[in-house]
Parts: sequence; C-alpha cells; structure tokens
Amino acid sequence: QQQQQQQQQQQQQQQQQQQQQQQQQQPQLQQPHSPKSTPPPSSPPESSSKPPAPSATTPDGSRIIASPLARTVAAQKALEYSDIPNSNIRKITAERLTLSKQTIPHYYLTIEIVVDKLLKLREELNAFGSGKNENFKLSVNDFVIKAAAVALRAMPEVNSEWKGEFIRRYHNVNINVAVNTPKGLLTPIIRDVDKIGLKTINSEVKVKATRAQEGKMTPDDLAPGTFTISNLGMFGITQFAAVISPPQAAILAVGTTKKVPVLLEDSEGGETPKFKVSNVLTVTLSCDHRVVDGAVGAQWLQVFKDVMENPIKFLL
Repeated sequence: QQQQQQQQQQQQQQQQQQQQQQQQQQPQLQQPHSPKSTPPPSSPPESSSKPPAPSATTPDGSRIIASPLARTVAAQKALEYSDIPNSNIRKITAERLTLSKQTIPHYYLTIEIVVDKLLKLREELNAFGSGKNENFKLSVNDFVIKAAAVALRAMPEVNSEWKGEFIRRYHNVNINVAVNTPKGLLTPIIRDVDKIGLKTINSEVKVKATRAQEGKMTPDDLAPGTFTISNLGMFGITQFAAVISPPQAAILAVGTTKKVPVLLEDSEGGETPKFKVSNVLTVTLSCDHRVVDGAVGAQWLQVFKDVMENPIKFLL
C-alpha cells in the first residue's frame, strides 16, 4: 500500500510539472509580435501652378500614341514667327471694315452676265487704240465701272448713304476702285463717272493705281465716293462678296470671265436644245439693307446686266 501511495504521489508530481511546463509555453505562443514603428504620414506636396509633365508610357509600360491635336499643340510651342507692324493704312482699313460688319446689315445678290458682245467691242476699240493717233488699251474693268455708273444714274436709291434720321441721296456718281498695294488696300476715287467715256476712265484708273503702288496718293485721290468696285477677276476668282465701305450703301464684287455652255433663246421651244459656248462674268452686289431694299438691289443688277450685255447702250 505504501508503495502504491508513493507511486501515485510521483505521478501527481509529474502531472503538476507537465502542467507548469505547458503554462510556461502557452504565454509565449499567444504573445503578439511587437508592432513595427511606422513613420508619420508625410505632408501633402505643395500645390504647383504647373501641371505634371505627361508620361510617355502607360503604367503597364506600353507607349502612348499622341493624337493629331496633341502633335499640333506641341509643334506650335516650338513655332517660329515674326511680328510685322501694321501700317496706318492697314489700321484704318481694319477699323472701317470692322465697323462696317458690326453696324451695317449686309445682304448679297449675285448674277451672271454674258459678255460676248462686250469682249468683241473691247477688241475692236483696242485695235483702234493701238493706231498711230491713239494709245490706250481698255480693260473689262473699265466697262464694269462705266456700266455701274449708268446703273447708279438709273437707280439713284443705290447711290445713297444712311444718316440715321434720313437717307442722303447723291447727285454725283463718284466711284472708288479698290487697288491692292504693299501697304494695304486703297480705294482711289474716279469722279463723275457717268459723265466721262471709257478712254478717260481707263486713263484715270491707270494713273491713280500707279500712284497707289508708289505710295504717292493724295488725300483728294482717297476721298470717299458714293459707290465702290472691287475686282479680283485677274486672280482667277470666280465669285466673292465684298464688305461695304462706310458710309456708302453698296459695293460691287467682280469675278473673272469663264466659258460656259449657254442655251440659245430661239431653241427653248424646239425639240433639240441648242447651246453655244459663251463668256460669262459673275458679279455680286453687297447692299446696306437700311438704305437699299432687296427689290431695289435686284433692279440695279438688272440694269447693270443689260448694259454689260448690250454695250451699245453706253452711247445713249
């Protein structure tokens, strides 16, 4: 019995020792790892007015393909240029044309004119002008200026100016002719065009155009007229619309002549239409709607067209 009791005591002691060992090991297993020291959050970077530079690659390493607009912007940043001071003529022209488009209600009328008879008459007159006693060479623009004067005399409503409380109608037909110069656009005046002939018109236009090119225009040469003509036909322009030169009420834009097939009048009712190739001139009349009503502008063009297509009427 004593031996059994001793054995039991030894077993109990062993069990107690094992429990103590387990208790000592258990805290070590449950003890958490010591936290690592983390640096304090960094302050946000100061805001900069410059945007970040774009990256040439995407996050995955692929290359960025620039759009055409991006390439254009990039090219403009490296664009070389020169600043050219504006002449006084160009400054004045810019101010007047800006004023015109801002304050004058423009409308535009375009018409085509068959000028076969006019070109034939011009050829005959120029043949006469190259003789021993004469020395001139008429241009199509000389006929245009004269025909415009005839139309202005027939339709004086176009030869007018807006004055706010009233419309001023001029009794003189003074036409400004647009001339391009190195310093800018000039419009020398040809006075009383309705009272002079084609030869005189041709001479005056040449003299004043030469003065304009040489920079020798006088204030009297640049006086405002009652109507303006701008011709770009010599540059191959078929048709364009010009800006009215204030305080005038209208301006005529003249294009080039071109050969087009035209239906003959006597074949309109026939079975087989007949055509012929004719020289056609296109002109556009810009009008101030405050002064020139649409119907009046159309009637002015009808008179102009009739004189241009039947130049014998210049003699009337």
